[in-house]
Parts: sequence; structure tokens; C-alpha cells
Amino acid sequence: MLLTLSSCARMSAPATLPQEIAAVLPAGCRQVLYVTADDEKSTAAELRMLQRTTAGAWECSSGAIPVRIGRGGLAWGLGEPPLPAPAGFRLKQEGDGCAPAGIFRIARAFGSGPKPDWVKLPYVRCTPHHFGVDDARSRHYNQIVDVREVARDWRSAESMTPAGGCYRLGAVIAHNAQNLPGRGSCIFLHVWQGRGVPTSGCTAMRENDLRSMLMWLDPEKEPRLVQIVDER
Repeated sequence: MLLTLSSCARMSAPATLPQEIAAVLPAGCRQVLYVTADDEKSTAAELRMLQRTTAGAWECSSGAIPVRIGRGGLAWGLGEPPLPAPAGFRLKQEGDGCAPAGIFRIARAFGSGPKPDWVKLPYVRCTPHHFGVDDARSRHYNQIVDVREVARDWRSAESMTPAGGCYRLGAVIAHNAQNLPGRGSCIFLHVWQGRGVPTSGCTAMRENDLRSMLMWLDPEKEPRLVQIVDER
């Protein structure tokens, strides 16, 4: 496997970032959300919050947080930097139900209410007018738009205020940042719909865990999501 990372079972346990990841992360990246699944088809995974110390080592800021990923498991995504897919790994495509594997910026937070004072990331307050566009023919593909501000040119889009409230709080994963048609759209961190319920491609968790994660994330530390198969 191209990307691996040592596990950290306790909150203060050290973690060693392997050279193939350390070599491509920006020098300013000091926070990583590290998500590992047992295999490519798994719909369950674990998330750990890692931070880089002033000495350059990586250590855990949390224990293992249970998360749900895509109903189709993992497929190799378009991240930053754009790493080549390991041999035999599926490529992320629109509608495949897979969560993207790779390294991704965490662009901004969003929610259905005013910006909480403990959220440091840029924030979008979503209303019934906000949609995530998944129509690959639209010029707004892979973007959250406000229909009061743009001309509707899509046949398919997801409400950012869905029934059930899974988007009442979340963050945008910068997958397919170039918005290449058909390579996957609107990938988020959000509140899960239940411990046993996979997503359509996002990474979901309990609301309390999501709140703790968003409180921790700091744009000045250039946070990244590293989402991979753990082959240990």
C-alpha cells in the first residue's frame, strides 16, 4: 500500500508519519485527521487526530473515534497533492458510493446555524437555498451553491439541509478541487445517521466527536485528512 501510518491507541501515544506521507505534506501542515479502514470494501473506519510537535514528531490528540465511510468502501480520490493510485486500487467516480482515499485539505466548516464561536475554520451557514451539486454537466459541479445567487443549470443536487439533520454541522473535504466532471463531488465530514449506517462517500461520526474535531481544527495549522487502508 502506498500510504500507511502507525496506529496510536492512547490519547498521548506517539505516532510516526512514514516518509512517503511526510515528504508530500506541506511544511505548514501540523494537523492530520487520520482515518483507517481494514480493507478497501469496509464501510467502517477509525479516526485519530494527529498533531505535529515543534520537534517534527507526530502525536495523537485523541483516541480512536469510530466513523462510517462510503457504502462502497474506499476508492482512490483526487487529493492535494495528487498522488498516484496504488496498483489495483479503484478510482473514485461520481455515484460509486465510495469515500475517497488519499490526502485532502479540509477546506471549511458548515452548519445549519450561526457560526459557533469555537469553530476556527471558515464557515458557511447553510439554508434551504443551499445545494451541493452532483450533476457532472453543471458548471457548478462539486460546489455548494446558493440558488438565490446562481442560475440553476443542474438536474441533480443534494440539499444542504436534508431531513434527519446530518448536515447540521460538518466540514468540506477538498476532494476533486479542480471539479473534474465525474470524478466525485461534495465529500464532507458530517454527523452520522447511526453507527451501522454507511454514507454515500462522506466520513461521518457522532455529533459530539464532530464538535470536538471541529473545535480542534485550526486553519493556521493547514489541516489535512489522510484516509487509507490500514494493512497491518
